[in-house]
Amino acid sequence: MSEDQVEKPTTNDVKEEANKISPTQGGVDAADDKDKGVVTEASGGQAEGEVNQKNGVANPPASEGTITIGEALEAAVLTAGNKPVEWSDAAAIQAAEVRATGRTNIMPGGVAASAQSAATLNARANSDEEKTTLADVLTGARSKLPSDKPATRKDAEGVTGAEMRNDPHLTTYPTGVAASVAAAARINQSK
Repeated sequence: MSEDQVEKPTTNDVKEEANKISPTQGGVDAADDKDKGVVTEASGGQAEGEVNQKNGVANPPASEGTITIGEALEAAVLTAGNKPVEWSDAAAIQAAEVRATGRTNIMPGGVAASAQSAATLNARANSDEEKTTLADVLTGARSKLPSDKPATRKDAEGVTGAEMRNDPHLTTYPTGVAASVAAAARINQSK
């Protein structure tokens, strides 16, 4: 193939495209949104916190009286904070982080990375005094998560499944990470 035959990729400049739309074409709020730098076309014209009137589906902000996954992780500190971090705990924390952030990879320095490091160190520790506890890992979990969302039943099922799969006895710790996320989901569901 010669250089003339190679097709160059097309790129679109978002600001340039936004300037092409007249305020009357995009509606009354289009001019305001364009000035603020709000991109609503990508979400079907729906900004965070708005309700889509066509199908009634809400895009809620992070927390409106509901318990988030980050808050549930911090609640595990109160119920099982003295428990040394095990592989099952690290897996449950990782599942919770993935569900809270929507990312599939572990963030360096995040809650899941800290839990995995703690589980590795605890497996090599000689005494219980040297082991890292859930309180050490989960204190301040909300501030370590880049984004958070209210806990749902599906989140609780995913976190519980991860904890069970990584436990040698295929069980969950009664007051551990999975139990905290499940309790948060139950409370949110009853609201």
